Amino acid sequence: MVEAILLVGGKGTRLRPLTVNTPKPMLEVAGVPFLSHQLARAKAAGVDRIVFATAYRPDVFEEYFGDGSAFGLELDYVTETEPMGTGGAIRNVADRLRTAPDEPVLIFNGDILSGVDLVALVEAHRARQADVTLHLTCVAREKLSAFGLVPTDADGWVTAFREKPQRAEDIVTDQINAGCYVFRRSIIDGIPADRPVSVERETFPGLLEAGANLLGVVEQSYWRDLGTPEAFVHGSADLVLGAIESAAIPATTRADLADALVLPGADLDIDVKVGGGSTVGARARIASGAEVTGSVIGEGAHIEAGAVVRDSIVGRGASVGAGTVLDGVVIGDGARVGARNELRGGARVWCDVVLGDGAVRFSADES
Repeated sequence: MVEAILLVGGKGTRLRPLTVNTPKPMLEVAGVPFLSHQLARAKAAGVDRIVFATAYRPDVFEEYFGDGSAFGLELDYVTETEPMGTGGAIRNVADRLRTAPDEPVLIFNGDILSGVDLVALVEAHRARQADVTLHLTCVAREKLSAFGLVPTDADGWVTAFREKPQRAEDIVTDQINAGCYVFRRSIIDGIPADRPVSVERETFPGLLEAGANLLGVVEQSYWRDLGTPEAFVHGSADLVLGAIESAAIPATTRADLADALVLPGADLDIDVKVGGGSTVGARARIASGAEVTGSVIGEGAHIEAGAVVRDSIVGRGASVGAGTVLDGVVIGDGARVGARNELRGGARVWCDVVLGDGAVRFSADES
């Protein structure tokens, strides 16, 4: 038996208003809640039991996934009563684990879309007799300031954990923590209980200082943090377009639209243009002359005639008026955007807000 811990406690504030009512890991990505893709990958890697470390809206997870039998898994749920940080969340579920002290436990974040080979990660952990094994990925130098750095020696052992580099001379590696780990079970039990703990800032550096064996496995498979609207919509499109595979992607009802996913009950007029990895939710309506590219159209949403939607997210039950242009925009659930508006550059419309007709122009600073 291989057990895993799934960290799904965050509020997803960077994805608001989409996360006002829905936890970030439960937002639909390529037609299903994001966690469906992670559970499918874990199942394929031989994981048979997963403990969810929840906090925000814990009821939503259990209502959807239940005991896990429909997914071929055994699922358990533990909810924080107070924010405990990543390390605290891991320690908080320790009593529910069945793994022996020297056996491995997989741990992964609920907002990372990754193609990492989980089997190989566990095998490397066992073969090298590591205490903790970290999946590391390399990012472009110009993006490193957003990440903590994890240098390793020639044999792959982690040598340090560095804060986000602020100066060029602080960049000692292009390797970053990719948010997927294998812990020796006894290490989990050693994390302090009943107080907040950051696994990145306290647990890992503390283990390294104490002489523990921390292995870094660098793998350049697909990797994306879905924590922002831009990353979210691109990750969904990548799944639809096959840049990363997932057994959880549902079948499309429109095979003629080769680069789009159209879910059952969606109504598309014959002359609409839908592509670029777009997902059109169940019972959504796209009217004549509309164009949807690289976007996520939520369940029951309406895109009216001649509207243009690019790289945007339109929430459940929302509507976009005739001739309106959305480019890199988030429209919350139930919002109404009237005809002939133009929203660009990261603008967000809150849930149930109504914007009238009239060629109004909005940028992110004005929304």
